[in-house]
Amino acid sequence: MTPALDLLKKVRAEHRIHSYEHDPKSASYGLEAAEKLGLDPARVFKTLLASSEKGELLVAVVPVVGSLDLKALAQAAGVKKVEMADPAAAQRSTGYLLGGISPLGQKKRLRTFIDVTAQPLATIFVSAGRRGLEVELTALALAENTQATFAPIGRM
Repeated sequence: MTPALDLLKKVRAEHRIHSYEHDPKSASYGLEAAEKLGLDPARVFKTLLASSEKGELLVAVVPVVGSLDLKALAQAAGVKKVEMADPAAAQRSTGYLLGGISPLGQKKRLRTFIDVTAQPLATIFVSAGRRGLEVELTALALAENTQATFAPIGRM
């Protein structure tokens, strides 16, 4: 179990766990998950951390087939600018290793933003807190359990 799965179990959120054999040579953790689980990559979301000009860490959940629009995230967060967070700071703050950072069950509660493309999907997949482990849940359940805001922060 991971902190992400412990949280979902504790709050009794409906979810399904999917695991696969992670290949350490894989260039993209999210695309690897989609491929190995036979999923539409548009339903698989990656968790990225960005840092504002004030040093605030922000969590961005965007489709693995696209990228994070830093300007759009800054606008959604009401800050002047953001940049990708230092990997060591991301790991320290979340308690997860890169490639396995889940938006759920992080050590510190960080402001979280989910790309709007998640809303119309029946379910989405995010990291369950370890490479090779994904959790399937509704975008609304993810938002409720991370106090996230939906915003147009991704770009294809």
